[in-house]
Amino acid sequence: MMAPRNSTPIIEREVVSIYQVKLERVLGVTVSNNAALDSDTNSETVAYPAGCTVVLFNSETGDQSHIINTSRKTITSLAFSSCGRYLVTGECGHQPAVRVWDLQADPQPGAPGIAPQVQQVAEFFSHKYGISCVAFSPSGKYVVSIGTQHDMIVNVWDWKNNIKVASNKVSTKVKALAFAENGSYFVTVGNRHVKFWFLEYGKAKYKEAVPLMGRSAILGEQRNNYFCDVACGKAQCGDSTYAITRSGLLCEFNNRRLLDKWVELRTSSANCITVGKTYIFVGCAEGIVRCFDPTTLRFVTTLPRTHYLGVDVSQGLNITHMSSPPPDAKYPDAIAITYDETNKKLTCVYNDHSIYVWDIHNIRRVGKSHSFLYHSACIWGVEMSPSHCPLPPGSFLTCSSDDTIRVWTLDKLNDKNARGVYQRNIYSNELLKVVYIDSDMTYLKDLDISTSNAGNDKQDSSYDGRNGVRAIRLSPDGKQLASGDRAGNIRILETKGMTEDFKIEAHDAEVLCLEYSQIDFDKKLLASASRDRLIHVFDVNKVNTFRLLNIWRPTWGLQVNYLAPYVGRVSWVFKGGKKGRLKKSTSGRCKYLLPKALLFFYFPFNLPRILTL
Repeated sequence: MMAPRNSTPIIEREVVSIYQVKLERVLGVTVSNNAALDSDTNSETVAYPAGCTVVLFNSETGDQSHIINTSRKTITSLAFSSCGRYLVTGECGHQPAVRVWDLQADPQPGAPGIAPQVQQVAEFFSHKYGISCVAFSPSGKYVVSIGTQHDMIVNVWDWKNNIKVASNKVSTKVKALAFAENGSYFVTVGNRHVKFWFLEYGKAKYKEAVPLMGRSAILGEQRNNYFCDVACGKAQCGDSTYAITRSGLLCEFNNRRLLDKWVELRTSSANCITVGKTYIFVGCAEGIVRCFDPTTLRFVTTLPRTHYLGVDVSQGLNITHMSSPPPDAKYPDAIAITYDETNKKLTCVYNDHSIYVWDIHNIRRVGKSHSFLYHSACIWGVEMSPSHCPLPPGSFLTCSSDDTIRVWTLDKLNDKNARGVYQRNIYSNELLKVVYIDSDMTYLKDLDISTSNAGNDKQDSSYDGRNGVRAIRLSPDGKQLASGDRAGNIRILETKGMTEDFKIEAHDAEVLCLEYSQIDFDKKLLASASRDRLIHVFDVNKVNTFRLLNIWRPTWGLQVNYLAPYVGRVSWVFKGGKKGRLKKSTSGRCKYLLPKALLFFYFPFNLPRILTL
C-alpha cells in the first residue's frame, strides 16, 4: 500500500531499554491458609505469596526479595526444601504448574527493561484447575502436589529427573499436607479425612507413575470432624502426627495411624498448626495463638494478641498502646503460622491481611519482632502526595474494598520528615494512618478466608458490591482528599488529621473517578463521574461549604458537556473513534459507555473542559 504523500515515513527499529525496573517492595499478602506460608531456618527467610509474586522476607534484616511468576498466575501454595536452596510453588488458573525455583543460582535474564529474576529449574503440568498444597520430602528428592477440589489428584514428582513417580485420587478436598521427619510417608487432612500416604520406591527404575498407596487414619469418636491442618512431630516425637479440627481440637495420631489423644483449644475455631521439637503452636479465631508441649499435649501459654480491628495506628507511639484495647475490641483470626525453631521466630498471618513475627526466645515473655498491616480486599486507587502539603514527603494513599483509606511511606520517618499525626508507630514501618469509612468495620476481615462460620454452608462469603472506597483524589495543594465509595457517596477529608469535612450522597451508583481543577484556576472545582452515567461538578472553594454547580445527564451513552456557567467560547473536544483512537468532534459526544477517568483541560481564555476516558 502506498503511503499518503504528506505522511511521515515509518521507521521500524528495535527499542533498547536504558534502565532496568526492579521490584523494590510489596505491600500486601494473599495467604489464605497454612499451605501458602513457610520459613527457612538457614536464612531466617519467610516466604508468602502476594498475587503472582512470592515475597521472601528476611526476619533479621527486614528486607524483601521477590520471585515473579512468569505465567502471571496467582500463587496458592509454597514450601522450602530442607536445605533452604529451593522453593516449590503451586498456582491456580488454566493449566496450573508446579514450579521449582533455585534461590542460590545465578539470576536468569528478565524481559527487556526488567531486572534479572530468580531462576526456575523445573515445572510440571498435570493438574487441571488449581493446586492447593505442595511440599518437598525431607531428603529434597521428591515434590508432592495436590490439586484443588475440582482436581483432587495427588502427585509425587522426582523433580530433578522431571518424572512423575506416583499418583492417586482423593475422595475429598484436601486442606493441608505434611511430611514425616523420616520422609517415609506424608499425611493429608480434610473434611472427615486424615490419610497416610507411603513412599516405597527405593532405587527402582520407573517409566510411568505407579498408584500411590494410602491408608486412612482411625478417627474413632472424631470421625465426623473437619480436619483443617496437620503437622508431623520432630525428634523424640517423630512418630506422632498432629492435626487440628475446625471445631477446636488438637489431636495426636501415633505411628499406627490411631487417634491417641486430643485436647480442647477453648476457642470458637482453630485454623493452623506448626510443630517444633519443644512446642506446638495453634492459630485460632480472634487473634489467639495457643502453645502446647508436643510430648504430653500440656498447655504452655497463649501468645499476645495483635492489634484490635479498627485500631488507629497513628496513636500507637508506644508499646503500651497495643496492650490497652477497648473493652469491646474484636481481633482478626490467625489463618497461617510457621515456626523457625533455630532462630526462635514465629510468623503469623491473620485474616485482615496483617503479618506478625513474634520473638519466642522466652516463651513466657513473647515479644513482637515485626508487624505489617495491609489492605484486606482489592485496592482501587493509588494517589501520590504533592510537595508542600500536610502529608510527609514521598508518602502516598490507597483506597480499597475493605472500606479504608491508608497513608503509606517507604521512607524512614524521623524528626525532619514526620508531620503532625504522621509519626513512626509500633504497628508498621510503612503504614502511617488508616481512615475507616465503615464504622462497623464489617469488611476488615477477608470474607473469602474468614473461617469463624466455616461450618455454615449458607454463609455469604462474597462482598455485596456496595462496600469499599472506589476512587480517591488529592487536591493540588494537598490539603483536601476527596473519596468516592461504591454506594455513590463523596467524602471530603482534610489531610492534616484525616478528619471528615463533608459527606455528600452524590450518585446512585459507585463513583468511578474524581478530579480537582488545577491550582492556577480562579475557581476550585471537583468533578465526579459514576456508574449512574452522571457527572457532577462541585465548587469546593468556599469555606465550610460544598456547592453543586452542574449535573450532566446524557441522553445516550455518555456525553461530554462544558461547564455552562463559565464557558464563553467553544474550542473543540474529542469523541471515541475506531480502535480506541480519538478524533476531533464538534458535537461534544463521547461514545464510551462509562467514564473511567476525568481530566480538566484549559484552552485559551482559561476556560475549563473535561475529558472523560
